[in-house]
Amino acid sequence: MTAAVLLGLFLPALFWLPMMAWASVMLLLTLVCLHEWAGFLQLSPSYTRYYLVFSVVTGAGFLLLLQQLGFHWFFYHAMQVFIAATLFWLCVVPVSLFFNTFIRQQALNLLLGWFLMLSLWMALVTAQEVNPYVLLVIISTIWLADSAAYFAGKNFGKHKLAPAISPGKTWEGVAGALLAVAVYAVILKVSDAVSTWWILPGLWIITITGIYGDLFESFFKRRAKLKDSGQFLPGHGGLLDRVDGVIPALPVGLCLVFWFHYWQQSYSF
Repeated sequence: MTAAVLLGLFLPALFWLPMMAWASVMLLLTLVCLHEWAGFLQLSPSYTRYYLVFSVVTGAGFLLLLQQLGFHWFFYHAMQVFIAATLFWLCVVPVSLFFNTFIRQQALNLLLGWFLMLSLWMALVTAQEVNPYVLLVIISTIWLADSAAYFAGKNFGKHKLAPAISPGKTWEGVAGALLAVAVYAVILKVSDAVSTWWILPGLWIITITGIYGDLFESFFKRRAKLKDSGQFLPGHGGLLDRVDGVIPALPVGLCLVFWFHYWQQSYSF
């Protein structure tokens, strides 16, 4: 029921809300995620309030700049954030997960959480303004991959993916996710929803980064000895539990989309 309500609210908002209204709603949701991130770091109530006040002030500042300077200014700076986030998710996180370790300095982790939520928020705003269907395809890829991984892992899983971080995840689940996403990519191509077969490796990269996001959040939950990131969604735990795969997938996916667009424009004959 919770998932149905969320989907029923998300789709009309995605296609009908004007940019500033969408940006404001998405900012509120990312602040909820930041509150849950503070729980991972086991901040005291007073420090959590300071962290959220800082995030609210900076978020309101970005909203004001978006309104005053326009989307082109926002897009230029957002792409720099997306590139930095892509490097983090594709270079830093795999190494950290392999060695099952990450920095313990609380200040750096607070800054990291703020940066990751900033990249998520900017990606949500950018995708909705450029093409809402891009956002829908990326998010639906993560949802499909999660469901397929759960089904494949539940029925065929034997080889653990990262037992020290998330014991329930298996390599068979990863294979199931990649297979389901491959079918999804084929459907998008043959139905002419997309114009190129590059959609297949693109969605595979998005799927893999989504798995990284899931494991990275599980790492912090395990380190904080938490089962869920929060209780924001009845029956689903915290909001961060539901968007852990989306956080890396959106900036990485948008980088892929704009890189392909640039490549196509530069090398078309």
